[in-house]
Amino acid sequence: MIRSMILITTFLALILFPASAVVSLSQADIEKELASVLAKHDVPALGGAIVTSDGIAAIGVAGVRKRGTEVKVTASDLWHLGSNTKAMTALLAGLLVQKNLISWDVTVEKIFPELKPDLNSQFAGVTLLQLLSHHAGLKANCSEWNEAISGNPQQQRYETIKFAMSESPENVPGTTYAYSNAGYVIAAAMLEKATGKSWEELISAYIFRPLEINDSGFGGIGTPGTIDQPWPHTEDGNPLPKNGPEMDNPVVMSPAGRVNMSLYSWGLFVADFLRGLQEKKSIASSSLYKTLTTIPFSGDYALGWLVSSRPWGGGNVFTHAGSNTFNYCVVWMAPLKDFAILITCNQGGSAAEKACDEATSRLIQLLNLSNPK
Repeated sequence: MIRSMILITTFLALILFPASAVVSLSQADIEKELASVLAKHDVPALGGAIVTSDGIAAIGVAGVRKRGTEVKVTASDLWHLGSNTKAMTALLAGLLVQKNLISWDVTVEKIFPELKPDLNSQFAGVTLLQLLSHHAGLKANCSEWNEAISGNPQQQRYETIKFAMSESPENVPGTTYAYSNAGYVIAAAMLEKATGKSWEELISAYIFRPLEINDSGFGGIGTPGTIDQPWPHTEDGNPLPKNGPEMDNPVVMSPAGRVNMSLYSWGLFVADFLRGLQEKKSIASSSLYKTLTTIPFSGDYALGWLVSSRPWGGGNVFTHAGSNTFNYCVVWMAPLKDFAILITCNQGGSAAEKACDEATSRLIQLLNLSNPK
């Protein structure tokens, strides 16, 4: 089974960023840096964007859609976001909480009382908040996703609850951080039961349409057999034999890591977060964005975001990476300095991680140079 993974990077740059992010960089500035990083790490393509609370400041790309061809990536291409989908699912949950359709402390057992006989008693008190913060005691994934689950995505997520929560937990729920795609699948099932609509319908209605994101999709990218979007590549840099929607994790995992969209659209989502954290007009209340970026239990994971501190961010910054092993991307968001960096790559593995890490660092340095003290 293709497993969604998260590899959180650290920056090479420790520069201090100016107090305001008045960005004067161009597409050419970004593409020059991306081309240099691409050549150094030998990945097929990279995309990069600088975002502020005002929106997308600049986007650039470098490389080819498929290694061995001369078909270049474009600024409007789609990219697989992997586990960066989790921040979207967490925001969706928060929006439904604000509408009193569900609550953070509601338990799986209360939403699905008919499943009580199937669940291990230690999972009885697991809440929506614990699922979204990886404190539910669940395994990372379910082997049954490829073997024993059928039906439409909603039905598969419902079945996931029984498979994931019937055995003993990995650790006592509520006590330990343990990254789990299964937790986000179950959280999505709770949202579906509370509203009577699929996660795919909800994410579109509550987030994508309000933000005017018009090019989002789920699963692998491109028309099968046609090099019309970035092609997926293995860790060693070889293109997969096939492309398209089926070249991804199982459909049940969409809430945990199967969204794809352009850099521009991903930037719209991140810009909304920056506005929300700065108490500017956004699609949710400022208090919700603070909840989503506040660590509720142990570790350094909030809801869809890891929290750390960086000098260039003026304090707390928020990050997440995503990969289906054939693509990789990362976001770093610094609301105190009003900017975020988005980096994408159409290859998985350590080379892609290192390339995205260095590309992020270089764009931060570019920002510093374009805003001298």
